[in-house]
Amino acid sequence: MIAKIEREALKAKLDRGEKLVLVEALPAKYFRHAHLPGAVNIPPDEIDTLAPRLLPDKNAEIVVYCADGPCRNSEIAAARLVELGYAHVRDYHEGKADWIKAGYPVEKGEEPALSPAAAPGQ
Repeated sequence: MIAKIEREALKAKLDRGEKLVLVEALPAKYFRHAHLPGAVNIPPDEIDTLAPRLLPDKNAEIVVYCADGPCRNSEIAAARLVELGYAHVRDYHEGKADWIKAGYPVEKGEEPALSPAAAPGQ
């Protein structure tokens, strides 16, 4: 069972500047529309390919989220990360809709990790 993290606990960690990696487990078009600040985009069907590049530290604290509670993408992605050996994975089960409903900021557009400097093969 993947540990869960609630919105306020996640917000507090981000406000304190704690080191963690946010992973949005939705297709890229939803990520580009809006994502939590600093998140990287790894849909569940791309975990095996993208995680080694975007999540090189298997001991990092990772919080995976998707659209909302009924969306299972974050649960699927988090479970696969654990299977791949990531030690500190949590699921923000309520997801992006909960974050936005609380009035917290989101970013739009591509993720910094996919800038030309970080592109595969560069």
